[in-house]
Formats: sequence, C-alpha cells, structure tokens
Amino acid sequence: MTVLDIDYVRACFPALSEPALAGQAFFENAGGSYTCRQVIDRLSRFYHQRKVQPYAPYAASHAAGAEMDEARSRLAALMGVDEDELSFGPSTSANTFVLAQAVRGWLKREGGAVVVTDQDHEANSGVWRRLADEGIEVREWRIDPDTGHLDPAGLAQLLGDGRVRLVCFPHCSNVVAEINPVAEICAMARAAGAFTCVDGVSYAPHGLPDMGALGADIYLFSTYKTYGPHQGLMLIRREVGELLPAQGHWFNAGTLHKRFTPAGPDHAQVAACAGLADYIDALADHHAAAGQRSGGAPSVDGAHRVQRDAERALAAPCPSPLDRAREVHRLMREHEIRLLRPLLDQLAGRNDVRLLGPSEAGLRAPTVALALDRPAEQVATALAAHGIMASGGDFYAVRPLEAMGVDRTRGVLRMSFVHYTSEAEVAQLMLALDAVL
Repeated sequence: MTVLDIDYVRACFPALSEPALAGQAFFENAGGSYTCRQVIDRLSRFYHQRKVQPYAPYAASHAAGAEMDEARSRLAALMGVDEDELSFGPSTSANTFVLAQAVRGWLKREGGAVVVTDQDHEANSGVWRRLADEGIEVREWRIDPDTGHLDPAGLAQLLGDGRVRLVCFPHCSNVVAEINPVAEICAMARAAGAFTCVDGVSYAPHGLPDMGALGADIYLFSTYKTYGPHQGLMLIRREVGELLPAQGHWFNAGTLHKRFTPAGPDHAQVAACAGLADYIDALADHHAAAGQRSGGAPSVDGAHRVQRDAERALAAPCPSPLDRAREVHRLMREHEIRLLRPLLDQLAGRNDVRLLGPSEAGLRAPTVALALDRPAEQVATALAAHGIMASGGDFYAVRPLEAMGVDRTRGVLRMSFVHYTSEAEVAQLMLALDAVL
C-alpha cells in the first residue's frame, strides 16, 4: 500500500525551506498551519491580476468570480456536498456566531433544547450557551473528568425526552484530541429528531470531512489551520439551511451559500481556497503514480517512465474527487499515527506530566496537551531554545481544562503537528522534552 511521500509533501510548503526557519520544528499547527504553495500562488495571482469586484462582464472581473466559484465547487466535491451547501466566512468563530443567531430565531419560534459539551473550544460552546439568556433550554453533555472522554451514553440520556433540536459537539477537542465517533453521534441525534453541528477545526487539518460518511448536518472548520488562507468554511445541509432563518441580506435569502453570510466574503481568500483543492489533487496524483510505479514491470528511467505513467493514468478509471480526498486522508492519518506513537510512548514513561486524552495514537489527533507542575508557558520558552515552536496556555479550551481539574494559571503545554511534520522533527521534539521537563 502506498505511504505518504514526506519529501514531496514538504516541497509543497515554502516555509519548510525558509532559511530564517532553518532548524526550527513547528509544533503549533493546531493554532494555524503553514500554507501550501498552491494557495500562496493563487492568492498572489489574485492580488496581482484580479483584485477587482467579481462577476462583472469585463475580463479581470470574470476571472475573479470564476476562481471564487471554482473554490466552492471543487472543495464541495472533495467533501461530498452540493456547491451551495458550502459557505465561506471570516472565521469559524464568526460563522458559529452567525449560525447561533439563526438557531435562536428558529427555537424562539418552534421551541426545543440545544445540547452543548464541556469538551469544546469556546467558539462552539459559548455562543450556544448564551441562548439560555433568550429562554432556550441548553443541556450540557459532560466529559469524564479523568480522561476527557465524551461518552455517547451521556448524550442518550439528554436526548431521551425528544425535546432536543440541535446537538453541538467537536470532531475532536483542541486539547483532549480524542477523535469522537461523529457518525454514531449524528445517527443518535437524528433518530431523536435533532440536527447536529460539528466543530471540525481541530480535525480537518488531518483529513477533510466526508460528509456522507459522517452524517453531520453542519460541519465547520478553518482553512488557515488546514494549509490555506484565513477563512472559515461552513458545510450546511440543505434541509437545515433552508429551515433556519437567513442572516444575510434579505434579497440573498434564496441562495443557500449566502443565507448565513451577513457581510461580503474576502474575495481573494475565497479564490485562494481553490489552492487547497489543487494540493489535495496533487497529493492524490503523485501517490497514485507512485503506487503504479511500485508494482508490475521493473522500473525504468527518464522519458520511458514518464510515458508509461501517462499511459497508465489514461487507462485507469478516474477516481471521484471524494475518493481522492479519502485516499489523501488515509495517507495523512497513517503518517501522523506513525510519528505520534513514539512521542506518546515517551510521555507514558514519565510520572511528572499528565497527558490529556488517550495514550493510543490511533484514537487521537496529533495534538498533545500536557498538564505540568509549573506554568506551561515557561516550558514552551525553554523548548524554543531547542528549536521547538510550541506554546502554553488555555487555548480557548477553558471549559474542558476546568472540567479535568487543570490549573488555568498554569495552563497546558500543547504540541501539535500535521502530515508535513517529519520523523526528524518529532525526534528533535522528544530530545528537547527530555532536556526541559
């Protein structure tokens, strides 16, 4: 089976070859990832050639609008939704805030309860909890205080009376990092007559969501944490999108992807999001060609190999965008899990740190938060002297930290990576941890 070509991947990220960053290993990806070359190229081209009002009849404007439309259509296809079920906004926090205003209007009219968790980043918790100020019932699905685990059995109890209309929860927490069983949770909610809103910010960098497989009604994530520009994406299924009251201009209410966009999007950044699709496609193409070369006839060099690969590509059935995204997701996750295992094993051998979340690599995202016996920011500062870029604090995850008994004044040391992280960088981190802990 094909494995991730880390050299090819790293060549797609200009920051990883910047002289100013030489020797520095980036472990703060959960706060914002490096940007792939495909996105940078599109953003630069837009500002140079297409920074005009889009959708007008002249050539530059036509090109600007076409590239924005391309971003929506290609990303939607990679995630298995219709084009108009994808909305762009300034951030996930902003998108969730707007969505909560729509839910407020809906539930004030129709009645019903909302479920939130104490495992979430505040962006997918606070806006929903404030609905209680409007008389809307808000129920809390609580984590295990020792492990941070979000048990579906606890949700079942909250759904029992049939009054819940919306369940809001994370694909994985930005500090606990356990990957929640999204498909199971969404099925439970739907059976009880409730919609689901999944915060995918901490998971999407490790693989784009397959909306059909997950069964979510709403899924939100941030492209600036997923190798792209500073935008928030909201996938909202037509059924719930047309049910909720529109929050944009009244004359745009008939267009689903504009219903929850109160202000005009950043045109250049929307267009640059097509670079994410370019990157996913490039990974899929590269690894498909590598898989073809690894089997069959003995390898050949130069023009003969190029010709042979082209012939195979023409002969092979073209996978759908969703299938391509699934394969890239697999490549990313297998690489991340392989790199995460030795780090978790190292931490398991220490009795002076508390790892939040599971100790098994396959059950979590590669976001590792440690509660220490001293302020985490001090340790992050010490790591910086070893070329490790990480930080300490609460990371807007105050509720899960408090639920798990973590001292907020100390916070947690968080180290997070994605698929472009190398084995050598993880080894550098492990040596640095031995030196400073």
